[in-house]
Amino acid sequence: MTTPSVTQARPTPMAHPLDEFYAQMGLTLPPLEEVDGEAVPQPYRRLLVHHHDMTPTLENFHERDIHLRLLGRRRKRDQYFREVVLLLDGSDEPVEFGAIKINLNLFKPEAREQILEERRPLGHIMQECSIKHSSRPKAILRLASDKFINQALQLSGAHVLYGRRNTLFDPQERPLAEIVEILPPSQE
Repeated sequence: MTTPSVTQARPTPMAHPLDEFYAQMGLTLPPLEEVDGEAVPQPYRRLLVHHHDMTPTLENFHERDIHLRLLGRRRKRDQYFREVVLLLDGSDEPVEFGAIKINLNLFKPEAREQILEERRPLGHIMQECSIKHSSRPKAILRLASDKFINQALQLSGAHVLYGRRNTLFDPQERPLAEIVEILPPSQE
């Protein structure tokens, strides 16, 4: 596989909040670019180009529940940032690497408590707590894997990966969460 030809010297809004974790670690974001959803190969198009939450989409695709492994976290008052790998129950196979910024003040105490327990993906929590929201992807991404992402997704070598930058909104149009979701190479 070839790597994307885009070179990125500084973080961009389409990489937020992943850009903050990279900056905190003193790393440069891997080359990434926005691509048209129709140009994304399958199964990535089916998994990324839609207005649904990623957790249930991945669980339906893999026919298993998902849990998370925390890679990093930080909190700025009511803003909670975490960097995670989503793993299949039973095999711990990584199915997504992601970074999320959650506006805790927009969640009821029960949901907020579960978020801060750092065990389950936000999609599970929102579904279980019946939190009404909409999912609005802002960009479909193509990027070159780097050492950090390879380690998180248990990969070696260079890979072209696909992902998306998504925002979840509550019924009052307030952003519940901003997310960068990156998928590993497909086994399909």
